[in-house]
Amino acid sequence: MPSTVPTLRVALPVPLPQLFDYLPPADVPGADPARVGCRLRVPFGSRELIGVVVEIGRQPSAEGLRPALAWCDDTPLLVDELARSLQWLARYTHAPLGEAQASALPGPLRRGEPLADTHAWAWQLTEAGHTAASSLRAGSRPALLAGLLQAGAVGEEQLDPLLPQWREAARSLAKRELAERVAVPANTIPARPGSGPALNDEQQAAAAAIRAHSGFATYLLDGVTGSGKTEVYLQAIADCLAAGKQALVLVPEIGLTPQTLGRFRARLGVPVHALHSGLSDGERARVWAAAWRGEAKLIVGTRSAVFTPLPNAGLIVIDEEHDGSYKQQDGIRYHARDFALVRGKALDVPVILGSATPSLESLHNAYSGRYRHLRLSRRAGEARPPRVRVLDVRKRPLKDGLSPEVLAGIGATLARGEQVLVFKNRRGYAPVLLCHDCGWTAACQRCSTPLHQTPMTVHAGGRRLQCHHCGARQPAPLACPACASLALQPQGIGTERLEERLTEAFPDVPVVRIDRSTTQRRDALETQLARLGSDAGILVGTQILAKGHDLPRLTMVVVVGIDEGLFSADFRAAEKLSQQLIQVAGRAGRADRPGEVWLQTHHPEHPLLQTLVNGGYHAFADAELQQREAAGFPPFAHLALFRAEAKDVAAANQFLLAVRGLTADESSAQSPAVAAVECYGPMPAPMPRRAGFQRTQLLLSAQQRSALHRLLDTQLPAIYALPQARRVRWSLDVDPIDLY
Repeated sequence: MPSTVPTLRVALPVPLPQLFDYLPPADVPGADPARVGCRLRVPFGSRELIGVVVEIGRQPSAEGLRPALAWCDDTPLLVDELARSLQWLARYTHAPLGEAQASALPGPLRRGEPLADTHAWAWQLTEAGHTAASSLRAGSRPALLAGLLQAGAVGEEQLDPLLPQWREAARSLAKRELAERVAVPANTIPARPGSGPALNDEQQAAAAAIRAHSGFATYLLDGVTGSGKTEVYLQAIADCLAAGKQALVLVPEIGLTPQTLGRFRARLGVPVHALHSGLSDGERARVWAAAWRGEAKLIVGTRSAVFTPLPNAGLIVIDEEHDGSYKQQDGIRYHARDFALVRGKALDVPVILGSATPSLESLHNAYSGRYRHLRLSRRAGEARPPRVRVLDVRKRPLKDGLSPEVLAGIGATLARGEQVLVFKNRRGYAPVLLCHDCGWTAACQRCSTPLHQTPMTVHAGGRRLQCHHCGARQPAPLACPACASLALQPQGIGTERLEERLTEAFPDVPVVRIDRSTTQRRDALETQLARLGSDAGILVGTQILAKGHDLPRLTMVVVVGIDEGLFSADFRAAEKLSQQLIQVAGRAGRADRPGEVWLQTHHPEHPLLQTLVNGGYHAFADAELQQREAAGFPPFAHLALFRAEAKDVAAANQFLLAVRGLTADESSAQSPAVAAVECYGPMPAPMPRRAGFQRTQLLLSAQQRSALHRLLDTQLPAIYALPQARRVRWSLDVDPIDLY
């Protein structure tokens, strides 16, 4: 038998759907199967890349093979369930395995750095700090923090619920050398578990149903806003931790993480580890390593936390499972909720999906018996559902988007010492800058076409223009570039303009704006909400405020600009708008104070509004599911979207025409896979130009998921080999949620 050469088959983070063969590194000859799952530094063209060894291969000879440069690990990082789940993800999204694996690793590990040491951070007073503590200004945050540290080091996780904005106070003390940040072993900071409110009968039944079943099952915890879904989560997590297992909790936004962490820390007897994009690379790597070693028992994070290693898993929770932010829109286009279900099945642990407005896909799965449907139909405690008022603003005067009735209602609410939320899902000052004399509008030159103008949003009270699609910024002109007129006027309403108007109307109360522009810094959301405190005040914000925040003194919600979402070509638009309205309305009256919701609209008779107001979310969802089934839309069909971008629209169209030609190739026309898949396009994207690139798309639809994937499996190798593919930027999105 002829001799063969052992090789290392490596997945690399490159857009090529294949493994790459390398000889073992010179300093560690041989190909040990125990190294599968280890990271490896390899030459790739003129570059060096970090890949993961997937399998050991053999070649007839070493000719043409390059030796790897060095091992990055002695012990495999990607093994067992996580390795298998990532292989599933690569197959399902039809993406290169190396890119899927890279998505699962924090930055330092992607760069080949060693697995991080795991420790916790704490703050302690210096010797000078102990001496000077009594001289700090009484009641100031530095003084309060110094008081907490008098008895010894306190972990950062414990400080979060004890003192809002403690980080600013810590920086102040550290600058004066009165306090210092120290690393301590992760498990040396004790946590003090607390108790929560008694569960009502519906909550008890839901918790008991989850506790009664061991192993994998999917539970849809379908509860109205304020029904106490988090208390059910906490009970399930407590059971999981009591069994010595790990729990993973996903939340949709970074902004929810501090509030969730604080609540979990106050109730559970273990440190809570956060994972989200607001952390530094080093912080994320430490949490990932602690989870990989089994030291982190409770991990709370956003979308990418779904890749957390769970060697001793016991539970996965996805809060606000309907939220679109769980879908990754570039790179590996995965859905964290769906991947969590795959991981839960592989780990044989229960998965809880929670929402007051479940996605139609999840409701369909619950109705068909695939998920166990747990209902919470009433608010917890003494809270009552808010009263909804649909305000017809036709022929009524509006001042910066607000009617006199709404302004009067806000004034009455503030006079009672309560709080108001004014919701407008458009940040900035105004969406358009218009010349009143000639009609010129400020359009983004990188995103507009002759037939499709993309306006630049007015920011900073009219001083700056910004494109919310490509990020381009420029100063706002003082005169019209077309006619030199000075009659430039902001048109429409954004959160900045509402903030300005409400500050003028109610100068004696704080007006706090919450949108992406004001919450980019770490702890920014927590800091902004702390400004409001428990006194009368006004929150102005976008959809960030619609997600899970508990504001007990907030009793009035005003929705401005609802009409913009009532008319859309996107088949998911009605679902998204309904979820948004129900969620933001749910912020009102969550304690013992009654709440009210004001919906300003020029279309009070619109069927969607009437259904939501009179029947609630499930009345809408049931009707919408019937329409989706009749139209052949998800969840009764399965989609895949090819997107192509090029400077020249002809190049993008030629590529997608070639893709379409492959799917309808005469040689495979009789294939059941091809026959069962319908193809639409190429067609311009709803936004046909962005950042200087022309954008087109091709949509595939099939009633059977298996037929769609068989077609993609068959044709993708040929698509990668198309000459046109090298002249465009293209992507494939399986199960797209935005046809943008």
